[in-house]
Amino acid sequence: MDYDNPNNKPRWQTANSDFYKKYKDERKKLKNEMTKAENMLWEKLRNKQLGVKFRRQHIIDFYIPDFVALSIKLIIEVDGKIHLFKKAEDNERSKRLATIGYRVIRFTNEEIENDIEKVVVKIKNEVDKVTPPNLPKGEE
Repeated sequence: MDYDNPNNKPRWQTANSDFYKKYKDERKKLKNEMTKAENMLWEKLRNKQLGVKFRRQHIIDFYIPDFVALSIKLIIEVDGKIHLFKKAEDNERSKRLATIGYRVIRFTNEEIENDIEKVVVKIKNEVDKVTPPNLPKGEE
């Protein structure tokens, strides 16, 4: 038995099943309608360019984060102007995700659009901090 995965579900099955049924179409819509900043960042994250596999708009528990590296439980959120008015909600979301083992880092659209390379370096530093020594970079 895998004690880190007591239900022996495949590691990519991270959603609350009721939430998934209700929001799978919303997830698909979000994937197909990414913002300019999300698209820019996805071009830097896809295909294990930073050493781990990132998924986009992958449902975790009751949330649909912008990007997640499941192997290291790292979530990246891209915040538009609406998030200026949702700070308390975003903090609660980050706390909830932390209770199930995920770390959340956030970037604004402006940070990504104005200096994508600086954002990528910050993400790479986070990836390097938590990549387990027994997990060769680039594998899951």
